[in-house]
Order: sequence, then structure tokens, then C-alpha cells
Amino acid sequence: MKENVLDVLMYLFQNYMGDDDEEEAIEPDRDTVHTELLEAGFPSSEIRHAFDWLEGLVEQQGTPVALLNGERAFRIYTEQENRKFDSECRGYLLFLESTGIVSPETRELVIDRVMALQTDDIDLYQLKWVILMVLFNQPGQEEACAWMEDMIFDDWSGACLH
Repeated sequence: MKENVLDVLMYLFQNYMGDDDEEEAIEPDRDTVHTELLEAGFPSSEIRHAFDWLEGLVEQQGTPVALLNGERAFRIYTEQENRKFDSECRGYLLFLESTGIVSPETRELVIDRVMALQTDDIDLYQLKWVILMVLFNQPGQEEACAWMEDMIFDDWSGACLH
């Protein structure tokens, strides 16, 4: 089984985040989750990287992004970012920003978190998961988070946009 950091993060999100059950108000500690992930078949190194990724996400919350006098700026991707994000992923981020689902600040956080993944490239499905995890961790983004969750779990292809 060749699992990567994103697989661990997706597993964590599906199994530990967003459960609003009042009965299960007890949150497991990091060691317990680590053990459960090992039992689920994830490699220890990938689990550690996933925890580091989540810590990086928390550390980035509230970090201001410099915008030019409140105007919308055109995002130019670096050479490394272009290698990791194909045109479909870049277009999807632009679409989400233009429709107000993500702000320029959130877009930059998504790009930062994708770049922190230990993968050479990312596909649209994986990008949607990163966006969902970022929105989930941003205060006041409940509506956008719910929209992204629907996009992922309903396997919506975007065909109605045409």
C-alpha cells in the first residue's frame, strides 16, 4: 500500500473532523490518532508529515496577505507552483476566487498547503480536498466549506457552469 500525506489527511478529515455528534465530544489525542492511523495501514513517516502539515495550516491562520490597495491582483505562479499545479487546478482556483468561494488570502493558504505536500503534482480531486481542509480551518467560512464539501462528496463535475 503506497499512501501519501494527502491520503492520511483525507482519512483524518473523513474520520475525525467535522463530527458534530454531541455524544462523541471527546477528542482523541495525537498519540491515539497516530496509533489508529498505523492500524489503518498508513506509514509512520506519512502520519508525521500529515501532522506537520496540519500544524502548518494552523500556524498560517490569520497571516495577512499583502493586496494592492484592496484591488484584485493577478496571481502569477512560480516555476515550482506551475510544476505542481496543472492548468486545470490553477483555473479551478481562479474560478473559486472569482465567484467568492475563496478569498485571495485563502487562495494563498491553499497554494502554501499544496506546496507543503510531498508530491510532485496534484490533481483536481486532491486540490478540492486541500481547499476543503483549508476552509474548514478558517473561521467564518462555514458556507464556503459546505459548498466545497458538496463539490467533493457529490462528485460534481462543473458541467452546469457552461
